[in-house]
Amino acid sequence: MAFELACALSDVPTDEALGVTVGGVDLAVARHEDEVFALQDLCSHAAVALSEGEVEDCTVECWLHGSRFDLRTGKPSGFPATEPVATFPVEVRDDGVYVDVSGTLNGVRPS
Repeated sequence: MAFELACALSDVPTDEALGVTVGGVDLAVARHEDEVFALQDLCSHAAVALSEGEVEDCTVECWLHGSRFDLRTGKPSGFPATEPVATFPVEVRDDGVYVDVSGTLNGVRPS
């Protein structure tokens, strides 16, 4: 695995995602309680950045059409999105959030 620094943990807000690019992949980094997650920063329904949506109950909302994606699995929980988004391994070290974009956790390939 090749973890790369994505951002500082202190830069990740508690109620919204942070858009970052790691290894050429656009990511939405989000927190839920003490965990940090990284998803592809693109709604599977429309070309909308998930990092612009709100984070609540371990999901991130696509602000344009209201679909929510599980931070752990990338699966949508409501229409109009029906396809999951890619999720990536995350490690938190000190105040750094590191993400490995060489493979996904859920088998979904970033588009």
